[in-house]
Amino acid sequence: MAFTLIPIIYGFLISLKQYNLLDPVHPFVGLNNYKSIFTEGTQENDLFFIGMKATLKFVVFSVPFLVIVGLGFALLLNALPAKLRSFFRSIYFIPYAVSATVMAVIWKRMFDVTGGFINLLLAKMGIHEFDPIPWLLDKPFVWIALVVATLWWTIGFNMIIFVNALNGVPEDLYEAARIDGANGWDRLKNITLPSIRPVVIFVLITSTIASYNVFAQPNLMSNAGDETKVLLMGILQTAYTAREIGSASAMAILMGLTIMIVSVIQFKVTNRKE
Repeated sequence: MAFTLIPIIYGFLISLKQYNLLDPVHPFVGLNNYKSIFTEGTQENDLFFIGMKATLKFVVFSVPFLVIVGLGFALLLNALPAKLRSFFRSIYFIPYAVSATVMAVIWKRMFDVTGGFINLLLAKMGIHEFDPIPWLLDKPFVWIALVVATLWWTIGFNMIIFVNALNGVPEDLYEAARIDGANGWDRLKNITLPSIRPVVIFVLITSTIASYNVFAQPNLMSNAGDETKVLLMGILQTAYTAREIGSASAMAILMGLTIMIVSVIQFKVTNRKE
């Protein structure tokens, strides 16, 4: 608790000061850093809301795929024989062990406009053969690239969570449904999804929080400018380029409050009585 609480308190105290790295004196300014964020025309306002817009776009574009594809892979994996299940579980989980930096570098090369594997593959298929897609330069292609890279990197984690949840569904329920003539879709809709509903909500909320904290993918892969300049990139620029640690701390506190609200929603929803 101390390792979490103390940095939060310290960060909040810094956000109340004019804390410049080049100035040995850090005067108390109260809520001025927060006011600057919400004052139109200031650099902090531009960075915060450009970053918030890009971050929310990434959340909206990525989270549905992270949840649905993760669940789909888990269902497919659960239908395999036990020996194959263990093998493919390990294979799918391997990308999650790769660092974010390595993942971003790999996929940046894959989506390169001239020599990247994706464009070469499309050219071989006769798609955009003479007009390579600028995956990392312009929307909507840059968002597709970022979501695909994120999906490849994290899908194994969500899949494992779903597999464990599916293993907890009583087999008797499926047997009774089969006797009643229920098909696969009926069993999924009426047994599987209701049984793992708390886990689905958990994965939904945690994926949202993780996507809200995205940094490596847009920072290392994208060349689309403000379109993919997420909030953490704006905070980093404020702290280490502008050297305004106080303003950066205020932006981080506001970001943390947003994540806290999402976490409270997670707790309320997952503990709601039917």
